Amino acid sequence: MEKWQSEYRDSIKTHAALEEFFEAQFPKVDFPLLIPRKFATHIKKAGLDSPLANQFLPQVSENDLGGESDPIGDHNQSPLAQIVHRYENRILFFPTQVCPVICRYCFRKNELGTNDELFKANFEKVLEYLKQHSEINEIIFSGGDPLILSDERIEFYLNEFKKIPHIKFIRFHTRTPIILPSRITENFCKIIENFKKDFLQINFIIHVNHSQEFNEENKVALSLLHAHCSNLLSQSVLLKGVNNSKQALLKLIDELIKLNIRPYYLHHPDKVKGGLHFMLTLEEGRNLYATLRNHLPGWALPQYIIDIPGGEGKVSAYNPETYNFSGHLINRKGTKVPYI
Repeated sequence: MEKWQSEYRDSIKTHAALEEFFEAQFPKVDFPLLIPRKFATHIKKAGLDSPLANQFLPQVSENDLGGESDPIGDHNQSPLAQIVHRYENRILFFPTQVCPVICRYCFRKNELGTNDELFKANFEKVLEYLKQHSEINEIIFSGGDPLILSDERIEFYLNEFKKIPHIKFIRFHTRTPIILPSRITENFCKIIENFKKDFLQINFIIHVNHSQEFNEENKVALSLLHAHCSNLLSQSVLLKGVNNSKQALLKLIDELIKLNIRPYYLHHPDKVKGGLHFMLTLEEGRNLYATLRNHLPGWALPQYIIDIPGGEGKVSAYNPETYNFSGHLINRKGTKVPYI
């Protein structure tokens, strides 16, 4: 067993273990718990009222009944288990429903850790589907978190995808380098580097929401990943009580740039059941994003986006004409869609 696997296995997974580690009381919630102990130490140093604690420690608001179990409509765009085909030329591929940490705001928090059909093993049919759809040129590894898979499993999937001539791009969406940096080993990086000749690009989208998440160990891991894999981008979620200020976002983006990670996506939060306490209005988000535009050059400015519920997909959340919200979003077909 590798070091990172041992660290993962030793994670805090129960309410009793959480209270013992943090020497504090926490509300019992209806969602599972998982925090690697090294990262829990990082949270403890930041404090129980910090942006780190707000992201990863349970809050009583999670038991509120409002919100949606599938807020972005994954199931509406899933032609078969393990994939979502929302956009013509790319698919989301779900090789695992396991994550290195359970984020309290996660838009899939009602699906992960269950027997949801979306995550059932179905790889042979996935390959058949890809071979029948030559318009698909990109595989987006999602989940769960794909980097929680073993080197051997990731290598297996990449070997299978490289056999399909029209697959040109590979993308990994991951929180693992931040939460479990020991996972980014020399061997893993060499595997990815060896596949660079088989695809036009292999991209890693690093999920990080606040500058407090960085520490010396994960900075080393991200530098190693960049040295071998080159293309690192970021995705962040705009979260009330975590990063909904100009100062927090500018500091996060500054850290990303120092680590050779290009700011890519700033997500408006999804209306997920158990996560509504992280919501802010579109007016608030648009005003905040406008301040970023005054302080950042275009190459450092992430796209501010929102997922339209029901499976409509991502659209721009920013409106340069007015920060007021009309109650409708414009989908990819140019049709007005109500967003309440």
